[in-house]
Amino acid sequence: MNRLVWKLLRQHISIGQLSGFFLANFFGMFIVLLSVQFYKDIVPVFTEGDSFMKKDYIITTKKISTLGSITGQSNIFSEEEIKDLKAQPFTRSIAAFTPSLFKISAGVGMQEAGIHLSTEMFFESVPDSYIDAKLDKWNFKKEMHIVPIIIPRNYLNLYNFGFAQSRNLPKLSEGLIGLMQMDIIIQGDDGNTAQYKGNIVGFSNRLNTILVPQSFMNWANKTFAPDKEPQASRLIVEVKNPTDTAIIDYFRQKGYNTEGNNLDAGKTTYFLRLIISIVAGVGLFISVLSFYILMLSIYLLLQKNTVKLENLLLIGYSPAKVALPYQILTAGLNLLILLLAIGGVAWTRSYYTDMLQMLLPQLEAGSFIPCTITGVILFLAVSLLNIMLIRKKVQSIWRNKEH
Repeated sequence: MNRLVWKLLRQHISIGQLSGFFLANFFGMFIVLLSVQFYKDIVPVFTEGDSFMKKDYIITTKKISTLGSITGQSNIFSEEEIKDLKAQPFTRSIAAFTPSLFKISAGVGMQEAGIHLSTEMFFESVPDSYIDAKLDKWNFKKEMHIVPIIIPRNYLNLYNFGFAQSRNLPKLSEGLIGLMQMDIIIQGDDGNTAQYKGNIVGFSNRLNTILVPQSFMNWANKTFAPDKEPQASRLIVEVKNPTDTAIIDYFRQKGYNTEGNNLDAGKTTYFLRLIISIVAGVGLFISVLSFYILMLSIYLLLQKNTVKLENLLLIGYSPAKVALPYQILTAGLNLLILLLAIGGVAWTRSYYTDMLQMLLPQLEAGSFIPCTITGVILFLAVSLLNIMLIRKKVQSIWRNKEH
């Protein structure tokens, strides 16, 4: 029976129509899968490690004027001001920098290189979700007497290309800095002192401060400055859309300053996501159009073979058996398209990953699993819909014959 239906199918099959469906669906699925895979591969540049464009953040402070300095005007954000900023429609989340309320002195050195530096310093902390560095070593345990530290990358650049250059000292790489330990002495207002080892575990492009874990800062402030309460003089704000003009208007109205080019970096991230979304949307649109081309082709084949299919149904063949060859044809075409699209994405990916590795040697390639899963989901969804519609069409032919 199946051979008979296949013969009927071959008599009226249109190679041009099926080729049009095949090419359209292939390019549609290829664009969708490439968009998913490219986003998966490129997203670590924006969301992991020391990315300078992780999400969309703004660091803000109050303006310090000459008159304000003379009169002792406070530059601390009040609870009402923080709540007002948090309530703005452009704000996704907000956190305050927690300053150290105790005295800190630190020394670092490498005897082999003849380097020893010591100075008074300060610490600050923010919640872990706002930090743009790897956090695998970002934990504090009191019994270990080791404090993880993240410093701004420009501090290292200032040393290498300023201080070290002028004094003919050896330059330090990030890996070498990570091997060095700082001798940290903490002194409270009551004279209570403690010694710790400081390990530099990362470098930040976003946060221009010396960071320690929030858990350490909370414990140390309570231990060495129990009578003081930390106040927020700097805020870090995650915004929904950095291109929103309401952000600039609000900050100008309130007299707040922003650090660095956070808004510009956020705009770049926003436009990248927008472009990827548009490309993926175009691919989905092409896939939908190709789906309609296939269904029109199959419907035309069924229409041309209506009389012969009616005869098959009348002599005892069920609608499911009559529809089966058409369903196999569409599922087979969809499977071939899926395999070719995944192969095309893998081939294309080999080119752009090489370029990414040249630009960012530390970048690890993303998994190929999301692309494959997306392709399988599209294949199953389109194939099942094809199968259901073909069976429905054959059943309608049978019902019409009965009437």
